[in-house]
Amino acid sequence: MSPTLTSLIESVLSANSVVSFDFDVLAQHIKNTEGFDHFEYKKRQLMAVVTLTQAYEIKAMLDLANQYATDEQLAFSLYPISSGKNWGYGSSQPAGLHNAIILLDLSKLTTISHFDSDLGLVTIEPGVTQQQLSEFLQSNQHPYMVPVTGAGPDCAILSNALERGYGITPYTDHFGAVTSIRGYWANGTPYQSAINELDQSTEKLVDKTFKWGLGPYLEGLFSQSNLGIVSQMTLRLAKLKPDFTAFFIQLKNDDLLEQAVPLIKEVLQTYEGIVGSINLMDQRRLLSMFAANPNGNEAHKVMSACDIKTLTNKSPTPNWTIVGSIYGSKRVVRAVKADIDAIFKQIPCKRIYSNSLAITLTNKFINYLPNNLIKHSAALLKLTEQLAAFDQGKEIMLGKPNKVALKLAYWRNKNSKNIETNKLSPADDGCGLLWYAPLVPMKADKMREFVNFIRQTCPQFNIEPFITFTNLKHDCVDSTIPIVFDLSNRQATTDAHNCIAELVKLGLKKGFVPYRLNIDQQQYLLDKNSDFWRTVDSLKNSLDPNNILSQARYNPR
Repeated sequence: MSPTLTSLIESVLSANSVVSFDFDVLAQHIKNTEGFDHFEYKKRQLMAVVTLTQAYEIKAMLDLANQYATDEQLAFSLYPISSGKNWGYGSSQPAGLHNAIILLDLSKLTTISHFDSDLGLVTIEPGVTQQQLSEFLQSNQHPYMVPVTGAGPDCAILSNALERGYGITPYTDHFGAVTSIRGYWANGTPYQSAINELDQSTEKLVDKTFKWGLGPYLEGLFSQSNLGIVSQMTLRLAKLKPDFTAFFIQLKNDDLLEQAVPLIKEVLQTYEGIVGSINLMDQRRLLSMFAANPNGNEAHKVMSACDIKTLTNKSPTPNWTIVGSIYGSKRVVRAVKADIDAIFKQIPCKRIYSNSLAITLTNKFINYLPNNLIKHSAALLKLTEQLAAFDQGKEIMLGKPNKVALKLAYWRNKNSKNIETNKLSPADDGCGLLWYAPLVPMKADKMREFVNFIRQTCPQFNIEPFITFTNLKHDCVDSTIPIVFDLSNRQATTDAHNCIAELVKLGLKKGFVPYRLNIDQQQYLLDKNSDFWRTVDSLKNSLDPNNILSQARYNPR
């Protein structure tokens, strides 16, 4: 690589920041779960990785890229990442296929610059992870929840919010909880809100309290775009309530789905702000959390009806499980729990609450037993594992990050038995994972149509039809369908990509539209000639006239 470019980059960085053109370093950053590199025409390449340690260096790198944008020898583009753990959507790979791409690694920007314990407002840099924020809150005894996701403790909070991620804690919509952004447009111009510019006080707190600012809402342009880089973000954190219980409604029969949907809607409408989002998971999805793949992790085929029957005989698993949480005072939780119980008594189901006497006594019983006795009893070992997973799921609902949901990515990873649970890292461990994440109308008949669509389509490509509905509001449902495959198997990788392409193509005709796209879908699915994307392109031309930032990311040029 040209030493001239190296010296230019190093000249604008602090001593602790790192520039690397080393092949092994680049290969480590390009590790992924998606398998794009199995297809020659989809391979992503990096020229270098620049790891920043100071936020002001973001502008320095943008200015440098713009300065040399027309130089044939020195021109480069930037692709920023936070933790780089965007598993299933692109990991840390760039969206574009160009050659002169420098990955701008922001994972070392981990300052928590402001926290208001009264208002629950926290201001973070791009590299702050769920675990780091959790440790900050715990060490300072701040009674607030981390906006956790199933991606795990090592994943960045800021980038998930910008990608419009969501969770199951009270502030379900993570970008909705963002109150203030500071950053830089691709042309190097700094961004702060009009309120922040007008505020002449020393503290400048009011900007952090009001999401919409003054004038046009420009902060939305940083979300799912390639128009700028966020250097810090302020979020509202949900406060821990005096009491909490998780509820698990188990439906034995598959045909109860249609009867359950209006009941879920009733709960969300009636107890908005008290009940968080509600997950609805099918039997196969639940088995992936508690059971081993009966075909072996490397087998490229779906579970048969016989396989499922065998697994459910060993560990009874309902056809559908409704999972939600209640937050409030002891009296509120008790009253809402009673109401939810009454609501779901309208259909045949089993209702379990995390604060029930049965769960409490079972945990005490297991904790009382010697470890040797548990190890030598298959039944007790299974019960212990299920209770541990149950407790980890409850922790997620309380805003405590863990890796319980990551086990899903290992369903077809042939090395999964040799990997410690607390060290799961899907890209590093060679897991194959893509996500199909469409919005589905909150109508019982449309949700049933979607279920049939997934169950008919995925097995055609030997992909397990795991189904989760996340009911974000009473009128908004997202489904996350994990395309889990053996990344080391070329045919399995091809089938996985064909499967998600088919799901998207047929799903759009049925009104199932993804709310989020992986870096490959962003290239072929978005129509650059449509009114919407032509408008986006006009913004791109204005804010990034040299096209130096995140080329091809949500911008089909």
